[in-house]
Amino acid sequence: METKKYPLELNTMPGFAGSSAYYLRYEDPHNDKALVGKEANDYWGNVDLYLGGTEHATGHLIYSRFWNKFLFDLGIISKDEPFQKLINQGMIQGRSNFVYRIKETNTFVSYNLKDQYDVTPIHVDVNIVSNDILDIEKFRNWSPDYKNAEFILENGKYVCGWAVEKMSKSMYNVVNPDDIVEKYGADTLRLYEMFLGPLEQSKPWDTNGIDGVHRFLKKLWGLFSKGEEISVSDDEPTAEELKSLHKLIKKITYDIENFSFNTSVAAFMICVNELTALKCNKKAILEPFVILIAPYAPHIAEELYQMLGNNSSVYNAGWPLLNEEYLKENSVKYPISFNGKVRFTLELPAGMPKEAVEKAALENEQTVKTMEGKAAKKIIVVPGKIVNIVF
Repeated sequence: METKKYPLELNTMPGFAGSSAYYLRYEDPHNDKALVGKEANDYWGNVDLYLGGTEHATGHLIYSRFWNKFLFDLGIISKDEPFQKLINQGMIQGRSNFVYRIKETNTFVSYNLKDQYDVTPIHVDVNIVSNDILDIEKFRNWSPDYKNAEFILENGKYVCGWAVEKMSKSMYNVVNPDDIVEKYGADTLRLYEMFLGPLEQSKPWDTNGIDGVHRFLKKLWGLFSKGEEISVSDDEPTAEELKSLHKLIKKITYDIENFSFNTSVAAFMICVNELTALKCNKKAILEPFVILIAPYAPHIAEELYQMLGNNSSVYNAGWPLLNEEYLKENSVKYPISFNGKVRFTLELPAGMPKEAVEKAALENEQTVKTMEGKAAKKIIVVPGKIVNIVF
């Protein structure tokens, strides 16, 4: 049989140049005379923000920069750099799980008992493990080799070992996002991915921590509900409630502009804890909160926004405005020290004169009890910070 021959393709331009300069074509897609017209390029300039993975950055983006500078030198485009801001997101690493088979048997021993036996660690599918606890029936069905497997348990459970490794099918540590969404919902998955760590750092995926994020969303929902009913008040918010909200506005606005999404999630959790402690269910506080969390948890935000009586989407709402007046402290908690050792704290009005702080500290009954009639040799007052009494 004669072998069919094909000519060797020597034109690498479509892959090398085409995939590297496509962003310029977006600026002038209907121009059939040039890659991009001067007027369009002068208007659009370079790309404002490019987000990509670290491996992507060492390939495509190097070529983009090469071609951009080449086209700039030819006078075809107006900017010598392709991207105004470039962020390389870190890789999410896998968290592998292991089972421990006793050598020359089909018996598996739990993690904390494995040192009592001669065992071989074996990677196991992380999707049949929850909080390092193996689903034994799913494991038996996972592979015909393990259908008749026996287990040595601890406290009635099989505990798996774990390690952080690159996500790989061969290590069975690739997490299926569909499974996470089905169990916890898409908002939990989104928030947890952001909560893992700074955007530009590599970080291990650990399903064990996802329950905390899921509980947070339930707690958020609880601010809006009383039993099965939605219960939101039109009452005026208190100073404490306004302070909690505007701390959040300031933090989330800063974090979004600086791509610090993990600290945003922490700020949402702190605010929900504060509002829960205050038993706040006021629309004037909860509605801005929903708008703030919408970019992070869009599904629950949209639903809660509608429940608050809005007919349009939460994404049509204006971003909440910060009022620094609500963040001013009305009082200061002074740690009161005696000979350098803190004994108690004393809450005093903010801006209180130094002499008045000293007098209030000396006249406090706990001070009188601690000093036992002794005279103060020296009193150090750092306004807004601390009082130290030397006797």
